[in-house]
Amino acid sequence: MNMKKILLLAVYLLTLGSLTGLKAQAKETLVKVGDDVPEFVVDMFDGKKINIKDLKGKIVLINFWATWCPPCQEELKRVQKEIIDKFKGKDFVFLAISREETKEQVAKFREKNGYTFPMGLDPERKIFEKFATATIPRSFIIDKKGMIVAIEVGYTKKSFDELIKKIEKLLE
Repeated sequence: MNMKKILLLAVYLLTLGSLTGLKAQAKETLVKVGDDVPEFVVDMFDGKKINIKDLKGKIVLINFWATWCPPCQEELKRVQKEIIDKFKGKDFVFLAISREETKEQVAKFREKNGYTFPMGLDPERKIFEKFATATIPRSFIIDKKGMIVAIEVGYTKKSFDELIKKIEKLLE
């Protein structure tokens, strides 16, 4: 095979692979934009409980993550300054939910990284399974009526910036 054919084949396979990856992510997501947020109560790290129904009237960013997940770690590094501090005093809640981890694992992670913002615990994946079957980080923006208005799977700087823009627009 000449170089041009090899290059074309490589481009084709990469395109096919990324499309297959997007289809897989779509199949993994159990809710879609326009759906009402599934009902759940999450046990928070500090011992409180949050019922998602009680957050109606606020914009909510639900973020599923885990301590062992490098993209989750990158994303969480930006949260305090670029989301929590930025939207402080507005009708907004950042609801980070750790997937399949114990309170002790989350405690070590919080201490190591100096995180003080609220974190929910989903050690048995019961909440996550209402939203998706796989892949984290995974974020859902919920509007004031309790409807899912945006879904983000994975983390890139660009996608995180887009999430922030969507939240800003909803808070206008």
